[in-house]
Amino acid sequence: MAPLAGAPAVRAEKVRKDFGPVRALEDASFAAGEGEFVTLIGPSGCGKTTLLKIVGGLIAPDAGEVQVGGLPVRGPGPDRSLVFQDFALLPWATVLRNVAFGLELRGAPRAEREETARRTIAKVKLGGFEHHYPHQLSGGMQQRAGLARALAVHPRILLMDEPFASVDEQTRRLFQDDLLGLAWEERQTVVFVTHSMEEAIYLSDRVFVMSPRPGRVIEEMPVLLPRPRAEHGVRGDLEFTRLVERLWDSLRKLQ
Repeated sequence: MAPLAGAPAVRAEKVRKDFGPVRALEDASFAAGEGEFVTLIGPSGCGKTTLLKIVGGLIAPDAGEVQVGGLPVRGPGPDRSLVFQDFALLPWATVLRNVAFGLELRGAPRAEREETARRTIAKVKLGGFEHHYPHQLSGGMQQRAGLARALAVHPRILLMDEPFASVDEQTRRLFQDDLLGLAWEERQTVVFVTHSMEEAIYLSDRVFVMSPRPGRVIEEMPVLLPRPRAEHGVRGDLEFTRLVERLWDSLRKLQ
């Protein structure tokens, strides 16, 4: 089956998902263009993570469809990488082995995967820690290793579920700028889940607001702040503050 001409990188159409008697999602729809950074935000339990996992092919919808590049998602694929809050590093493997793991699963020769892993480790500013184990790293460094593992396979789409929620505010801001730089360099589409309004506005081209369970997208908010965000210092802009307040107003009405 050929992809549809002009299809967005990701499209979710009227997705429904039930877990026993609980309906997590109903008629959930959104789209992300090539190279676009979009964020899903909404009340706790609204199905953000469930929708992200459906895009990743980890679980199947009960109705509706998700497409990547115009082709229906039928399971995980090499075009998508997921980054979760809990890092999910292999505790018995070094940083180098963890980052190369996805390439190893794909059958890449050892020399090739280690060279790619070393380059990616350097990109996420973990150079010098290739032979450290996860327990020897701080939480922020573990998350950098998790991000490097996702990037090492050169995914077309990066799916991120609150990846910075467990690090301190200073580290979180550094991560945000690093992520924007890496995603721009790789021309990747990013679908991001967060509870932070400031983070959603700072990172995104568009923010999708989801309703309480059963979750569906009820608002699309364009973010027209200039890029690169760090260089323009957008956190100090009145427009940044206005957008955060607008997003808070939308979320407050859902409580």
